[in-house]
Amino acid sequence: MQGYSELPRDLPVPTDDGACDHLLGEDLPDLTLNSTEGPPVNLRDAAKGILVLYLYPRTARPGEALPPGWDSIPGARGCTPQSCSFRDHAGRFTELRATVMGLSSQTTDEQRDFGQRMNIPFVLLSDPELGLATELQLPTFEAGGMRLFKRVTLVAERTTIVKVFYPVYPPDRNAEEVIDWLSARSRR
Repeated sequence: MQGYSELPRDLPVPTDDGACDHLLGEDLPDLTLNSTEGPPVNLRDAAKGILVLYLYPRTARPGEALPPGWDSIPGARGCTPQSCSFRDHAGRFTELRATVMGLSSQTTDEQRDFGQRMNIPFVLLSDPELGLATELQLPTFEAGGMRLFKRVTLVAERTTIVKVFYPVYPPDRNAEEVIDWLSARSRR
């Protein structure tokens, strides 16, 4: 069986369905979410500088089966590789003066467990009620009886969304795409 940190070669590629077209220029909502490190985080407060917020469906726990049909859902697979890529490039984000945070609908305990197992050096946020999806009209999908975020990465500066990565594919290259965009923007 292939590990969750590897992407199968035959994954379906997600297409841009326009579900995030409205986000550019929007302000992050005044929404406070539980965090894996310390007190809850208010998204508007976190975006006083540059915030890179990557949303992902869910990560699996060791020995946990994937939801039925998971690998056939475009964009579902790849949460661990995506998070590990952001982890591996954390120093570069610091150089670019960007704060990175991950977010899913999983519980804070699940997020904390994942963060510890994978040595994630930044905050992971928990939004089990999908409040951010409601506030920003973000795309979601259903799998295994769960409503989950579709994979989206938002870059906000002083609370305003200045870049949207959607669809995100392949997920393990998302951190590098964001770094490239931030680097080009800083040279302007």
